[in-house]
Amino acid sequence: MLSCTKMYRTKQHKKKNKLDLLLKHPKDLLHTQDLASLWNIKNKNTLYTTIKRYVKKGFLFRIHKGFYSKVPIDKLNPVKIGMGALHSFCYLSTESVLVREGIISQSIFRITLISDQSKKFKIGDNYYLSRQMKDEFLFDETGIIKKNGIRQATIERAVADLLYYSPNYHFDAPSLIDWDKVKKIKKEVFNKNDN
Repeated sequence: MLSCTKMYRTKQHKKKNKLDLLLKHPKDLLHTQDLASLWNIKNKNTLYTTIKRYVKKGFLFRIHKGFYSKVPIDKLNPVKIGMGALHSFCYLSTESVLVREGIISQSIFRITLISDQSKKFKIGDNYYLSRQMKDEFLFDETGIIKKNGIRQATIERAVADLLYYSPNYHFDAPSLIDWDKVKKIKKEVFNKNDN
């Protein structure tokens, strides 16, 4: 039978291991399920108690229910936060890409994402709009690139995506768009069954 001192040391060792695992984890954004897997905790009460302690001690920062960060929210990329909040396959597209590229000149106050969910939400000072897309189009990565760890549409894919939702959309700088590439993406992604 373990003595009280040995039991205390064993508990302290387990706590230290959990903290080591958390600090060494490559991702800054984690959901409750990620933490349960990381720490191999099956009991929900134990998991929530552990998370609560780590938040109180400043090892975890609560973004919203079930979604945490290892660093303060203001130190994170707002696009990554929005993508993490959706917790499903998504990419940056439409207005966010087109404003950055000068295709749309008006200010857009939401970070625009494409995913399997239609959702508007706010985290910290950032507003998000996720447009829902059918899986057969969403998972077609034609015109989607990865830049700084973020999946995002090229100009042409962003235009094709926006036209998917608003066929008569007016672009402020249409001369900056390669319309042949847009046409090709529309055919490959959205009209693959058309002959």
